[in-house]
Amino acid sequence: MNQTLKKPFFAKISSLLLLAVCFNDTAVAQDETPAQKRPNFLMRQVNRIFNDTAADNQPSLTYYPSFAYAPETGIELGASILKLFRAKQDPANRLSEIQAFAFFTFNSQYGLWIDNAIYGDKDKWFFLGRTRLQRFPLFYYGIGSETKPHNYAVVDANNIIFRQRILRKIKPNFFIGPEVDFQLLSDVNFKQPDQDPHELPTGSNGSTNLGLGVAVVYDNRHNVLNVREGLFAELAFLQYSPGWGSKYRFNSINADLRSFHRVSKRNVFAWQMYATFLHGEVPFNQMALMGGDMGMRGYYQGRFRDRNLVGTQAEFRMLPLSFSKRIGAAVFGGAAVVAPKLNHIHARNVRYSGGVGLRYLLFPKKDIYLRFDLGFTTEGSSFYIYSGEAF
Repeated sequence: MNQTLKKPFFAKISSLLLLAVCFNDTAVAQDETPAQKRPNFLMRQVNRIFNDTAADNQPSLTYYPSFAYAPETGIELGASILKLFRAKQDPANRLSEIQAFAFFTFNSQYGLWIDNAIYGDKDKWFFLGRTRLQRFPLFYYGIGSETKPHNYAVVDANNIIFRQRILRKIKPNFFIGPEVDFQLLSDVNFKQPDQDPHELPTGSNGSTNLGLGVAVVYDNRHNVLNVREGLFAELAFLQYSPGWGSKYRFNSINADLRSFHRVSKRNVFAWQMYATFLHGEVPFNQMALMGGDMGMRGYYQGRFRDRNLVGTQAEFRMLPLSFSKRIGAAVFGGAAVVAPKLNHIHARNVRYSGGVGLRYLLFPKKDIYLRFDLGFTTEGSSFYIYSGEAF
């Protein structure tokens, strides 16, 4: 069964294309009517989106309405905000970004998503994290690498995720600091499939878990949303304990390695290796999840889940294409596997995905693209729209 991604930025293109039409129509009208020389508020915002009026060292704030549809929720309406800035407006400092999206549906579902990568002046501090506040259904296929694609439960619940790293530079490009992960799953409605119901997993009635730990990061990227050359590496350890409020006791180790290579002025080759290892009594919603818009595109996020996950992906980006100033493209592929224990990882359980994408240069002065990715797997395909590259 082909599942459509529930990511809030899905179908943003509807809004952007509408704004583009409005912008083009207004431009024509301005040529015909001198009174139109002073664009109204809406046209100024459209101009900011499509013409990147802010200088490279100046902060930019873009906001626009969004429309989406997902089988679990029906129609979604919302608003998106993208904030880009450099500390002290110094072009020598790295580009920081904050993305936010708020939405609601006609099924009384709602959500607020915030992602941040904030660099301080001269990289003294680095804040990297995400926040999710939502009432949103998710599909649960079971645990392990042998779960069936058509046999899933629908889990509807209130979900809060707050994960933040507060990192201090100790050497050039090298950071270390505390990491906190708070996750709350409450008011859970676990709707089983009509046939072959699942054994209820740990945490099926909801849970509250707080993880505290440390992260070590090497990062020499200058533009998080579109890296043309650089290296990012992270190793993080988190412990969840009843001693500080967690319902379950477990540990997690997360590793992430990304490398970016400039092939030419326009083209970039990027690759990533990542892994998650969990030990203890792990609730189902905090297991290692395969799929989504950032890895194994084409698989629903959580299509496969277990205590251990190892994956890799590679992507060739043409930003932009040789015949265009704003249109780019990409091809990508990935492989990943989940298992209950490391010695249970087998080649026969590896899953593969691949796909193609289009890019639109949203902020020319900051080299930020809007991506449109189509991912394929043996189970179907999924479409993704998002600001910035997948990794």
